[in-house]
Amino acid sequence: MSITDSSLSRFIFEHAPIRGEFTHVGEAWRTMLAQHDYPLVLKGLLGELVAASALLAATLKLRGSLILQIQGNGPISLLVVECTGDLKMRATAKWKGELPQTKLTDLVGQGSFVITLDPKDGNQTYQGIVPLEGDSVAEVLQNYMTRSEQLETRLWLAADSTCVGGMLLQKMPEQEAQDDDAWNRAGQLAATLTPNELLELPAPDILHRLFHEEDIRLFEAQEVRFECTCSRDSVTSMLRMLGHDEIRSIVEEHGNVEVHCEFCNQRYEFDPVDAEQVFATTIKVPGSAAKH
Repeated sequence: MSITDSSLSRFIFEHAPIRGEFTHVGEAWRTMLAQHDYPLVLKGLLGELVAASALLAATLKLRGSLILQIQGNGPISLLVVECTGDLKMRATAKWKGELPQTKLTDLVGQGSFVITLDPKDGNQTYQGIVPLEGDSVAEVLQNYMTRSEQLETRLWLAADSTCVGGMLLQKMPEQEAQDDDAWNRAGQLAATLTPNELLELPAPDILHRLFHEEDIRLFEAQEVRFECTCSRDSVTSMLRMLGHDEIRSIVEEHGNVEVHCEFCNQRYEFDPVDAEQVFATTIKVPGSAAKH
């Protein structure tokens, strides 16, 4: 896979309890941005969260979805990324006014970090909510992983208007290290990685540059893709939840019901007849086809 593709590569240290991942999201990220007119600062933060979500979803090996959400009362009120276990992603954000080039906590204000694991296989959904701690997306996630998951994790993230990149190192639990200094050494070497290298170099080149004296096994890359799960059926279900009276009120005021997906900006319109059909009851008559 060329560096222009969106991909994720896993790697392990053969003689140390360390695993890692590298991701470069190009085309998928540009597709996400094409749906919205985000300010430059917001593109950077949302892009870093996109890279982080791919890295974390890959470590969890989910069948469902991982949702990372940063929310607060500042100029940026919401950053959210959803990534499935097979690395299909979507993202959105909400903000107001001009956004200065400053640290994350100044832009989000008093806020929280929310991580949701939705298995989509009948098992219970997990959600963790913690205070927003850290001046960058990487710091917020590192603090969460260390405190909530008891996994020593280091993240390096970068984003611009055309691509995002990220690398994760994680100390594997309950394994004896043959080299007691391996974790510290790996972190110090990885800390020399520059944002430009994250965005421009493929995984083999980065791993060679950083860890050429280590014994590293690099696995085959997986594709990362943009995919939005919205549909007319899902919007119909949402309208049902709002209730018949509420939908009738909207139709009376506006002439129709219009819904835009916040992730892909797809527009769904329900005229008065469509809106009534949302609440039509299917009646089964013995010996005949279903009637509405």
